[in-house]
Amino acid sequence: MSSKNAFSSPVGKKLITGITGLGLVVFAVEHMIGNLAMFSGNDAYNEYAHFLTSLGPLLYVVEAGLAAFFIFHITNGIQIWYGSRKARRIGYDTYRSAGKPSKQSASSRSMIVTGLILFVFLVIHLVSFKFGPGGPGNADATYVTTVAGVEMRDLAKLVRHKFDSPYYAFGYSFVMLLLVAHLRHGVWSAFQSLGATRPSLTPTIYGLGALLGLAIGLGFIALPLAIYFHII
Repeated sequence: MSSKNAFSSPVGKKLITGITGLGLVVFAVEHMIGNLAMFSGNDAYNEYAHFLTSLGPLLYVVEAGLAAFFIFHITNGIQIWYGSRKARRIGYDTYRSAGKPSKQSASSRSMIVTGLILFVFLVIHLVSFKFGPGGPGNADATYVTTVAGVEMRDLAKLVRHKFDSPYYAFGYSFVMLLLVAHLRHGVWSAFQSLGATRPSLTPTIYGLGALLGLAIGLGFIALPLAIYFHII
């Protein structure tokens, strides 16, 4: 079997989905930590954002890599879902737990739905923040500040403005709960696709995946709610 056929096979698609999924988890953790810098003040958050933009061409390379990961993860995920659905010509009237060692759950059955919602959210998020006022191609003097003598984008001001709205604050938080559900099954599934699980380790990895998803989700939710309720 050629390498091309290997990666286009069901196993190959699951392998790619697993690798890209874990890569996106690393990105989510880094992004969450960056968001939490806001709890140290506007200047700390703006300096963090300015540091990223000051990377120049390196940032573009990283963003291109992330875009590729998202595209491969989404397209392969849809193909896996469609292939599974096509193979099961007659749907089940009701879903029941398949029992051990199966990890069929509400999280696993809703992966395609939560994944597509997260993708739409990502597009809205980029338009609102990265390409929002003061962002690339959208110069706005009201979103410029100076920290330690360095002029930079006042992204913290934009974040506070957005999350003062209940639609943004609670909508963002709701989508992050969907991210928790997506990661609950996704992390375990990724390790399984990579062949890194043994039956004896499955409960541990599944539990750690659930805890990781919960930690990431709560880390993201903390910022919009803290701003909305004027905690920070």
